[in-house]
Amino acid sequence: MSRNHRIRRVSLSVVAIVILSACTSGQQAPPQDEQVIPRAADGKPDFTGVWAGPGFAHTGSDTDTAQVRRYTEANMAPIKPGGKSLLNRSYTGNVRIDDPTAICLPNGLTRQIPSPYAQQWIQTPTQLVILYEYMHFFRVIPFGPPNRAHAPDVEPTYMGDSIAWWEDDTLVIDTVGLNEWLLDAYHPEDGGSRWHSDQMHLIERLRFTDPRNASYDVTLDDPVIFEKPWIEHWAMQLKPTWKILEFVCDDNDRCRTGNCTDTDVQKLAGP
Repeated sequence: MSRNHRIRRVSLSVVAIVILSACTSGQQAPPQDEQVIPRAADGKPDFTGVWAGPGFAHTGSDTDTAQVRRYTEANMAPIKPGGKSLLNRSYTGNVRIDDPTAICLPNGLTRQIPSPYAQQWIQTPTQLVILYEYMHFFRVIPFGPPNRAHAPDVEPTYMGDSIAWWEDDTLVIDTVGLNEWLLDAYHPEDGGSRWHSDQMHLIERLRFTDPRNASYDVTLDDPVIFEKPWIEHWAMQLKPTWKILEFVCDDNDRCRTGNCTDTDVQKLAGP
């Protein structure tokens, strides 16, 4: 074989490799995020599953340690004049005011979010259903266009009126119509409890950060108490082996009338 013929064959091989590379590069692999996070048939991220919310340590273990969380004071917006007395309620000794959950009243949405109990999410193209283990509360949240208005006749409730939409791969849940109620967990060592007004507007934003974890940013806008909205940055973690357990608050209820003593509350809490 002549030297020129060998050179020509090598040159043709190089051209073939270049052409093959060009064709391959034209068929780019999907972004890593699209390869790994759960997605529904419509292409949207799929949050279906049992989750450990902000009230857990998120170690990656299926025996995650529960940890009661509170909204962080350092994250809070400046408080309006007169708002501090609405936010911080002094300890009264009346459990119905200090911690209504001790007599099986609802804990409310802002307190439910960081509670150390599992929650199951069921997502369809038209709505999102969230089943909370704690007291078996639930939310049925319709999907629709972004930034749409709530119904004009929303009746105030403990869990509020929630609607949802998508901003690219971010799930946005917008809630209004909340009763004036406790903001978060009751801590008598702080001298009382923290509350929000009936004007609280809550926005939850969730986005997968990997196949099992999601960021969970909660924006709280209470114009009665705070000068402006503020954000709590939390996280959620899928728990494939978990399921929602039965929770019956009324079992062995010693405080039905609301006339509980500290001893009664301690008995309710168990050993």
